[in-house]
Amino acid sequence: METQVETQPETVYYDHGTPDERWERARQFFDAKDYAGAARVLTGLVEEVPEQTGPRLLLARAYYHSAQLSRAEAELRVIVERDPVEHYARLMLGRTLQRQARHEEAERHLRIASALAGDFPQE
Repeated sequence: METQVETQPETVYYDHGTPDERWERARQFFDAKDYAGAARVLTGLVEEVPEQTGPRLLLARAYYHSAQLSRAEAELRVIVERDPVEHYARLMLGRTLQRQARHEEAERHLRIASALAGDFPQE
């Protein structure tokens, strides 16, 4: 006897559409400050297009704003590992580490982000 698992309509909504449509939907959730909704859309999108920085960075931001700091850190580390000069990912990683009270580790990333942005101390 086979049992069928029904797909929940809620899940279908988050996963429905082309990657471009889901990207737009995720941005709308994010702009509306529904960070959990944005993350639900972006998780599938990042799995589908793992090489793209934009969706992964927005996913990290959604995690950051919804206080899912270890998840934000994990996504940001993937970006920084792939592209060590990605300024905004470095900045976000530093801030994420600060929010976790890992100040020494955060400082390194914040200094690199400042250097990449051209923010040098004026003498």
